[in-house]
Amino acid sequence: MTQQYQEVIILISNQPEELSEILIAQLAELGYDGFLEEPHQLKAYISAEEFNQQALTNLLTPYELVASINTIEKQNWNILWESNFSPMQVDQFVGVRASFHAPIQGVKHELIITPKMSFGTGHHGTTYSVMKLMEPINFNAKKVFDFGTGTGILAILAEKLGAALVMGVDNDPWCIENAAENVQVNNCKNIHIALSDTIATTDQYDIVIANINRHILETNMLLFPQIINRDGILILSGLLISDELEMIELCKKHRFKHEQTMTKDGWVAIQFSVK
Repeated sequence: MTQQYQEVIILISNQPEELSEILIAQLAELGYDGFLEEPHQLKAYISAEEFNQQALTNLLTPYELVASINTIEKQNWNILWESNFSPMQVDQFVGVRASFHAPIQGVKHELIITPKMSFGTGHHGTTYSVMKLMEPINFNAKKVFDFGTGTGILAILAEKLGAALVMGVDNDPWCIENAAENVQVNNCKNIHIALSDTIATTDQYDIVIANINRHILETNMLLFPQIINRDGILILSGLLISDELEMIELCKKHRFKHEQTMTKDGWVAIQFSVK
């Protein structure tokens, strides 16, 4: 049976530019796992089983926004992504493209990512900023945990940078399928993909990356110190600029030291060391 998704189209003309980013963060909290920003409108996607009309109405009413809703089939999503997915670069550090694009010239690392329903192509401010933070970090022979792996893009980049082992987890079965496909396409050998909604593990890691959303980061905050080695690095993203100071203060309470923040398009990625 083909899985159905709800496509929610929100008209945002004559609104502040940052409103689209705010809506994406709030919709993600409701379970929406795909977004397309287009001129004067935002498209958001959620499985038909998870869709809640009242929750959507409650979210949009304060902004005086309305939405139209379409039901789409799973196979239509891939066509939609392919028509909207263009190659991108983070300077000369890394280029990201789909298999149907021509190779990207002049970059140190090239990732082939087919996003399907999963989050993570490098275009969004969160993923872009995390990759920027990853560039100067020594990943050689390190163990890496990628929480909310989505397409697997950050896990794949970690292996390309020399990681000896990468564990990528996500709570969405579709993401697990998609990430596993991308891992194979990129010829990665040291990445393990697993279905999970928590970072709880008995293993220790040198670098932990969590590009997800504020609510899930806060829920798992007690667990981060338990899985990071003494000299480890923590990178958190999926956060709005307005979340930065509170997240830094929260992390300080759990023995993390703020090292730097990367900002793009109203979003932040924050790097911490262990105190």
